Formats: sequence, C-alpha cells, structure tokens
Amino acid sequence: MVDNLKLLILGGDIRQLEVAKTVASRGTEVLLVGFEQFSDNQINHMKSRIQKIDFSKIDALLLPVSGMNNGGKVEVSYSNEEIVLTKEDLLKTPEHCVIYTGIITPYLNQLSEAAIRKLVPLFARDDIAILNSIPTAEGTLQIAIENTDNMIHGSKVMILGYGRVGKTMARVFSTMGAHVRVGSRNEAELARAMEAGLTPFHFKNIEMEIVVDICINTIPHLILTSSVLSKMSLHTLIIDVASKPGGTDFQFAEKRGIKLIWALGIPGKIAPKSAGEIIDKVLAELLENDFN
Repeated sequence: MVDNLKLLILGGDIRQLEVAKTVASRGTEVLLVGFEQFSDNQINHMKSRIQKIDFSKIDALLLPVSGMNNGGKVEVSYSNEEIVLTKEDLLKTPEHCVIYTGIITPYLNQLSEAAIRKLVPLFARDDIAILNSIPTAEGTLQIAIENTDNMIHGSKVMILGYGRVGKTMARVFSTMGAHVRVGSRNEAELARAMEAGLTPFHFKNIEMEIVVDICINTIPHLILTSSVLSKMSLHTLIIDVASKPGGTDFQFAEKRGIKLIWALGIPGKIAPKSAGEIIDKVLAELLENDFN
C-alpha cells in the first residue's frame, strides 16, 4: 500500500463526512473540501479549501454520489464556495491517483481519460447499489405517507423499473399492503415481478396502466412523457427517485397540476450514517486493492 495514503474528499453531504471519519480512523490522511459550514470536532482539522490543496500529494479522490456536472462543478451541501475539478488539477496528481465517484457523468469520464487517471464508479457495483436501495425505499415510503391522504395499505402503486432499486421499492410497498404494479421493457424483469406476486406490465402499455394513486419512477430516462401524464389522474402522486435527468416531463406535470416530488439523494437525507457506512465499506475494500 502507498505509504501515508492521502484521500481528498471533494463535496458531498453527511455521507461523505461519515466516510471521512471511518477512513481516517484506519490511518488514512483525509482532506475535506466543501464542508466549511459544518462543524464537528472529529473533522474540523480535515477541512480545507480547493485553492490550498496540493494535488501532487493526493493518492485518491472521492466525489459525491452525483459525481460532477458537465461544467466540472461538484455538488456541495455545506459550502457557498463553487468547487470545480479541472484537468489541470488531475494532471498534478501522481499517476497512481484513483478517482472514486458515485456515478460517472460524461464530463467526468472525459476528464479522467484526458488526465489518464483511473475512474471507479461505486454505484455501478451491485453490492453498494442494492444496499443503498434500502434507505432509498424507506425514504420513498416516508415521502408517500407524508404526501397522501390515504393509507398505503390498499393503495394502487406503480413502480417504473424493476432493477436494483425497483425490486426493493416494490417489496417495501407490497409489504405495506399496497397493490403494486411493476413496469419494465425487460421480459425477464417482468417475469421476476410476476414470480414475486406483483402485477407486471410492459412499458408499451403504460398509458393504459397509469391510473394509480402513487407512481414511483426509478429510471433516469424519460418514461413519464407528456402523453403518459395526460392520461394520469390529477390525484396521483409522482415520486421520481431517478438520478439526473430523472424520468418525468417535469414541466408538463407542473402545468397539468400533478403533484410531483423529485427525490434525489434520499439515503443521504433520511439515513446518512447508514448510507455513509455502505460507501465506506466498499471504499475500504477498493483502497486496499488499488494501493496494495
């Protein structure tokens, strides 16, 4: 392993702070950028500003779950400072430097390729995505309870997508007594949904299936188009948990008066400690493997 391993955490939320604490407890030096408004005795000595970072001594970078936008800007929760990671910054890092991120955005992919630095998407791994689906589903259930007038039990709930998040989401709402329909284009997913006692339907039939109380989208591609939304009841609650750009025509939903909640980063809001522990467990394994 690299002696005196130094990890730079750029932006994020409480999840990254939990990671910082546990990684530091294992002997890694941690620098935190984007947290000057958060005070905690365990991390105050780690805080810095991006202008003061000596990238030539950084062995690994951890970015927020959302990665960075197409301008290189990193999402922050506890700072008014704009944090931008540039190609010049990465070129200053040692050649062995590894970038860890939640998801890969096009800009981030181009940046890592231009600087020839290894890029590791944590949420591409089944283990972390499946574990992270648990607080996502719990948080979505909380949002549904707080934003509807009826019980979840007996409600008609539609889950769009039956991947790692969709499976957990469907199980949680079904356990609560909801009548759960699952939409997908994947025949294997539809068969698995039927095996689980749910009601599957193909996306080509979505306009005929859309009369529900709660519609939960897990797919980051446009599924709830204006055509679909025009068939939806005005009492329906849409909860879109998909990462950017989401899967809903947000402007049309607002124009039509449908209640819509785009719930990004649920784990970091409702269970930040648990969500941070999930990231840390995987990151610890990756650091061990990458720097041995």
